[in-house]
Amino acid sequence: MDVALAGQVVVVSGASKGIGLACAKAFAREGAKVVGISRDLGHLHDAQHELRHEGLHMDVAPADLRDSVAAQMVAEYIENEFGAIDVLVNCAGAARRTPVEDLHAEAMHDAMQAKYFTYMHLIDPVIRHMAARGRGSIVNVVGQGGKQASPIHIGGGAANAALMLASVGYATAYAAKGVRMNVINPGITHTGRVQEGLAAASRASGQSIDEVRAELLASIPMGRLAEPEEIANVAVFLASPLASYVTGAMIPMDGGKSGVI
Repeated sequence: MDVALAGQVVVVSGASKGIGLACAKAFAREGAKVVGISRDLGHLHDAQHELRHEGLHMDVAPADLRDSVAAQMVAEYIENEFGAIDVLVNCAGAARRTPVEDLHAEAMHDAMQAKYFTYMHLIDPVIRHMAARGRGSIVNVVGQGGKQASPIHIGGGAANAALMLASVGYATAYAAKGVRMNVINPGITHTGRVQEGLAAASRASGQSIDEVRAELLASIPMGRLAEPEEIANVAVFLASPLASYVTGAMIPMDGGKSGVI
């Protein structure tokens, strides 16, 4: 199915790994001009090579989005080098899962810097350009951890919850200006961060990692973790004209685990 994204400039933050990399591939398959952002240029080049191996192309723009000035500069660079940004998909940053006994003020600050501000710093310049042109779509890949409190994910969960509120606020504020913003909330997804989460849960509960994994899978009605490509497919839909009347939505992707209305 043609989702009318061919030739559009799509910026993916956190494009070097995990869900961000899957999103970069998905949009490239649709013929979009994909520009990937990550802090590590080496990781971006690895991702570029992976796409090239699959017959796809991604341009890269390294930036540490925890720095608001760096985010502003990379947004301006992309607009000048590749053209007006049509779509922004935010996947950059991930707050570490931290047992509550280690959750000091610095860890909370780090969690907000890693997840909340990496998104907000890039959204600010991009959404203003989109509004001035009267068009644009932003998809924020956030996480169900912002809806379900966990003793080992308080910092990251707080950042996720703040992102959800900000996303809906922006969606409302910019709807009349032709800009849509939506949220995808994955549950545990099969990426390199899974082991980190399992290890943190193991330390907090005293269970083995295998026991934690079995308990986690048993709690998911679909009986498995999400794959990054599944998240990317929904991001493509939300960013595309097929979702032209969807804004301010929060899509849970946790295999039915949350069961909330």
